[in-house]
Amino acid sequence: MSTKATDQTAVEEESLAEGSETPIEQELDEFREQPSELEVLRQEYAALEDRLLRQAADFQNFRRRAFEDRAVALEAGRNQIALPMLDVLDDLRRSLEAADSASNERDGNAFGALHNGVRLVYEKFVSELDRLGIREMTVVGTRFDEELHEAILQQPAPEGVEPGTVLNEVQKGYTIGDRVLRHARVVVAS
Repeated sequence: MSTKATDQTAVEEESLAEGSETPIEQELDEFREQPSELEVLRQEYAALEDRLLRQAADFQNFRRRAFEDRAVALEAGRNQIALPMLDVLDDLRRSLEAADSASNERDGNAFGALHNGVRLVYEKFVSELDRLGIREMTVVGTRFDEELHEAILQQPAPEGVEPGTVLNEVQKGYTIGDRVLRHARVVVAS
């Protein structure tokens, strides 16, 4: 071998001994540092799986919101229908009370039949309201509660009755579920 080839071999051996890498080893290290195709596919799979889970969660949230919105709209619609019906119910009740007082004054089969017919309509109407979840409040003798009652008059408390007690009901109050549909108009003891 020539001295030049020997010198170059010595330089290569010396550089290997010092820890420097050859060009092939450098390329091999760079290749090892690059993610493998399998690792790239794993990362893409994880990203797609995460995206799918997020979309599934978004869809569940959408369904829940739609269900809640439907329930709110149904409740609002029921309230819009029920409130005017309560006035009709009040008129029916007054008709029955008038018929009761008139039937005590008169003696007639026709009037009794009319009275019974109105009573049947009234009872059916109350039954249908009950089916819709609309219930009449019982307020006379209870403590005044501004969440349930509307005070239209105050009267001196009779003996044995505490101030703030509902003495009389001028207009019935109604609830729908656990909410007040119409406040009871009442006379309160002062």
